[in-house]
Amino acid sequence: MKTITGGVTAPKGFLAGGVRCGVKKGRGGDGNQPVVPSMQDYLSGKKDLAMILSQQECTAAATYTLNRVKAAPIYVTMDHLEDGVAWGVIANSGNANACAPESHENAERMCEEAAAATGRKATDFVVASTGVIGQRLNIAAIEAGIPVLKEQLSDGADGSDGAAGAIMTTDTVKKETAVTVTIGGRTVTIGAIAKGSGMIHPNMGTMLCFITTDCAITHEMLQDALHDIVPRTFNRVTVDGDTSTNDMCVVLANGMAENPLIEWKDDNYTLFHQALHTVCEQLARAIAGDGEGAGRLVTCHVRNARSEETAERLAKAVVGSSLVKAAMFGADANWGRVLCAMGYSKAPFRPEYVTVKFCSPLGEIAVCEKGEGLDFDEERAKAILSQDEVVIDVDVNEGEAEAACWGCDLTYDYVKINGDYRT
Repeated sequence: MKTITGGVTAPKGFLAGGVRCGVKKGRGGDGNQPVVPSMQDYLSGKKDLAMILSQQECTAAATYTLNRVKAAPIYVTMDHLEDGVAWGVIANSGNANACAPESHENAERMCEEAAAATGRKATDFVVASTGVIGQRLNIAAIEAGIPVLKEQLSDGADGSDGAAGAIMTTDTVKKETAVTVTIGGRTVTIGAIAKGSGMIHPNMGTMLCFITTDCAITHEMLQDALHDIVPRTFNRVTVDGDTSTNDMCVVLANGMAENPLIEWKDDNYTLFHQALHTVCEQLARAIAGDGEGAGRLVTCHVRNARSEETAERLAKAVVGSSLVKAAMFGADANWGRVLCAMGYSKAPFRPEYVTVKFCSPLGEIAVCEKGEGLDFDEERAKAILSQDEVVIDVDVNEGEAEAACWGCDLTYDYVKINGDYRT
């Protein structure tokens, strides 16, 4: 397996792009009223409309938010993917199109306009939105922008880059990756873009992920792989404990690599599964590290647990704890908060068996053994915890299972960003 550049356009047969159509504020309108843009307007500034298009029909699979309040694009996409196939994705940022007037109609209109511009059917498209909840979507701006967007689609890295930029909200960096793997003597490529920074606590955070691959694989095998991987990657991320109304992870497979069709859980399926897991884990870590206001990526790795479920529950409680996150912000080796979070996780473990270490590229330091504190060098601990990425290593000494979950520190900027997010 090899990591490469190119994002969603790295696999054969995929085009992508992004433009600035006016859904976001700051281009002469207020984010709701139509504006009359120039071509320069569409191609400059913060993009807010993205498209991904395959040159062949794709098998498709998806996972969605478990929030009871779901945005209209979720329901429309569920309906469109009922037959297990799709040709592309149309997505906007700046407005979630959730709990808003005419939200379902506007989600359908986005697909209809994408279909008209590409010669496809409306049901051939996945639709997604992200941004402010409860405000009417500026559908006029989107309808005007889609034909322009169609002409900007590219199979080069700039196409993926444009699409990745167009789905960002409070993200500070674009999130895209791609890998190659040899399956049946053919090079298969998987590429992806994602967005997510705040309202991140996925149950499938605001999180969107679009994955493309030229692998030949049946809908059933694609769905099985995605449903197995998402719980072990995206669902192990937490930034702030909020599960969004719009979370979605979609994978499109057009078969253009011409590998032997994957229709059973054989060795070829295993290779594809490993590559897809790598892509999703890379993006999950990127989302956690780009948490709103975050200064560092925090990983909790729980080892030697009774079961993987137990390890995951313990690790997620630790990275989700506001007190642990605040300690990580201050580079404070307050290991008592780690045990406290484990204790209310409702996962079975024996505190008197637990060992805790803090780790980073500078090294590691043991702070707790058999549930009791150790004497340690506070200055060295602070230096270790001051790095951009830190690991809370927890050994519960009760079994052989393990799991890692990802989060970030809690900074002053998180409150600043979310205090006036809507206004």
